Parts: sequence; C-alpha cells; structure tokens
Amino acid sequence: MRHRPKWLVGFGFGFGLAATTVIAAWVAAVCWLPSDQELATWLTTRASERLGVQLTVGSVHWEMLPEPVLVVNDFRTQQLQPVVIQRIKAYPGLRMLLDRKLLFERVDIDTAVFPRNSVRALQMRPGAKEDDVSDGVPLGHLRFRNLTWISYSGIPLAYDGEIDFAPHWRPLRAELHRPGITPAFTLTLTREAEADRWQTRIQIGGGTAQGTAELKTAANGAMHLSGQLTPQDIEVASALASFGRRSPVAGQGAGQTTFMADGHSLAELTRSLHTHTVFSVDGATLLRFDLNEAIRTAGTSHHGQTGLQALSGVMDTQNGDEGTRVTLTDISARTSKFSSIGKATVYHGQVEASGKLDLLEGAISVPFRVSGPVAKPNISVAPGFLAGAAIGTAVLPGIGTVIGARVGGAMGEIFHSGAQQPVAPNKGVVQR
Repeated sequence: MRHRPKWLVGFGFGFGLAATTVIAAWVAAVCWLPSDQELATWLTTRASERLGVQLTVGSVHWEMLPEPVLVVNDFRTQQLQPVVIQRIKAYPGLRMLLDRKLLFERVDIDTAVFPRNSVRALQMRPGAKEDDVSDGVPLGHLRFRNLTWISYSGIPLAYDGEIDFAPHWRPLRAELHRPGITPAFTLTLTREAEADRWQTRIQIGGGTAQGTAELKTAANGAMHLSGQLTPQDIEVASALASFGRRSPVAGQGAGQTTFMADGHSLAELTRSLHTHTVFSVDGATLLRFDLNEAIRTAGTSHHGQTGLQALSGVMDTQNGDEGTRVTLTDISARTSKFSSIGKATVYHGQVEASGKLDLLEGAISVPFRVSGPVAKPNISVAPGFLAGAAIGTAVLPGIGTVIGARVGGAMGEIFHSGAQQPVAPNKGVVQR
C-alpha cells in the first residue's frame, strides 16, 4: 500500500478545513438573512425615509447561488412621473453578511427611468448613524444598463455605464456612453492616484474633448468642481443629435472649454454647472436657413442652407432649476457676399438673438432680430431698411441701394423707437 506524502495529506486537510469554514460561514449568513417579506418591508420603509417620498416594490428575494444576491423588481416612487427601476441586483460581501450588515459591494441596475423633475423632488435625507459608511467603501462597483434620463424639456436619453468607487465615494474610474449612437458618445474619467483629480476624455461627433477635472472640498463640506477640455474635430450637428437636439449649424468644431460648479452634493454640483467655450467651426453651414433667399425676399422666405467661409464665437451654458440656458456672444460669420456679428440666448426651446448683417463690404449694415421657437424662429429687420434699399435700387442701381438702405434704416430705427417723426424715407431717397 502506497502512502501519500505528508505535505499532500496536510494540504488536503487544510483545504478541507478552509472549505468547511467557508461553508459554515455561508450557512450561518444564510440562516441570519431576513425573509423576502421582511426585506420588502425594510426596503420600502428605509428608502421612503431616505428619499422623502413613498415608494413600492413589486418583489424582493434572495438568490443564493452561485453567490448571494438581493434581487429587487419594479422599484418605483409614488410621484406624478415616478422614478422606476425594473430590476436591481445587489451583491453583499460575505464578511458583511457575517457582521449582520446589509451593505453591498456591487450593484447592477437594469432598465430604469429617471425623470429629472422627479429626481429633483427627492430629498435624499442622510441615514442613521449606524448606516453612515462615508469613511469606508460601501459600494465598490456600480453598473447600469438602459438607464433613461428625461430632461427638463422632456427629452429621453438612454445611457449605459460603470463606476468603480474609492473611499468617500470618489470614482476610481467611470465610463458613460449612449447605446446605439453613431458616431459614438463616450465619457471616461480616470482618477490620478489618490488626488481628487481626474483625467477626462469624451468621444462625440466623431471627435474628442480631452482635459482634466478637479474637486476641492472645504471643511464645511462645500465642494467646488473645475476643469478644462479641448474639443477637436467634433461634427457639430451629429454631436447635438447624440443628445436628441437639432443643430442649426453643421461643420467641424474645435475650441477651448472651461467648466465649474459649486454645491454640497453631486445633485447640487450638476444643477450649478457652468461651461465657457471659445469655439470655431470649419466648413460651417447654416442648416434650414438660406440667407441669400432671406435678403432677396425681404425676409418672407428663408428655406434652404447657407455655406459659410468662417464661423466663430463664445458659448456659455448655465444649468439651473429649470433646465440649461445657452448664451452665445461674439458670434462672427462670413461668406463671400456678407459678414455678420451677433449674440443669442436659447432657453426653454425659445431663441432670442440680435445682430448686424454687413453687405457690399460693409457699405450696407442691416440690424436684425431673431425670436421665437428654435424650430421655427421669426426673423425681422427695421422696416425702413427694406423699403429704403428697394427704392434706392429702382432709382440708382448699386449705389442707390447703399444710400436707400442707410437713409431708410435710419428712419426705420427712429420709427421703431417710438419717436414722433414723419416716416417718409422715399422722398429723401429719390432726391438723392
């Protein structure tokens, strides 16, 4: 009879003892676990207290193999537009179960709807002292698929993403992307060692925006987020289409962006986010607007497109309680026939813009205004400019257009200001 080596026997005994210990610990943890009904009651009560609204769950149960996982189906808040999560899978660590704590190392969210206004209404109250795990790593990994965010204006956007957490809820690495979007949209954050600073990379519109983000926290818990990005080779129209928006302009955009936000929580940082971008667009085209047609028809028709030789400006965005306000300043556009400068504000689907259109190398300078819905704005100029230009062309083609526009424009501005002046630009133009 052959005898096994003593080291092999020892290894087998040690392995068996370790396995027995693990199994015993697992069985002990399973025996401690509350029932499905107890879990459902605990979850709805605790979550309602923490969120400040009542909620319901369809079912809660444990799946024990191949590892313990808590499965929650049909989680929804009792709101006019409820926050709904179809399925949550939460994985507790065995050590946590042995300590009789329901803390989770990993959480997977599958198919959810988060209306912005409903999320804003959640109070996010802190938990009891025994639940305070801010100094540890309560959650190591969060993964979500098909999470739909509904913006203030009602636009639904679906996202997939993953976050690896360090202590104090600092992301070690985070990735967010929009499924089914071409060209792809991806946002990646990578932490620099243990600093509150992240390398940031965005892929959008076939181009990239790379830079850094930094978070500073004061002793009272107030946080300040700041950073910079360098957008390059981004096709403007497809970039906005990635977020369900119609762009008024097509072309390859580039520039420099800075951003900042202040708050005591991630929600407050998001709501206060401000960005400042100095941009230029190569090969720009005004979509759905033919400026030559607008000039020819005195603004009564402008359907079509306008190719631009140059387009540049400054764009500021400011998040707030009622959505994002976009402000454009120092807008400069140029073609072979005209140049234009102006400013614009877009908010709640409405645009308010004004500027000056220079024709004939600046010989004619026509002020204009744009207002109304972004999808179909109203375009107007002072009446005297159009009347004066038309009569001047009839009398003295070319030079008459210049004289007529200037005289008619001046009278139009006087009339528009409400001054009690006779409106008779025609006589003045003919005499000249």
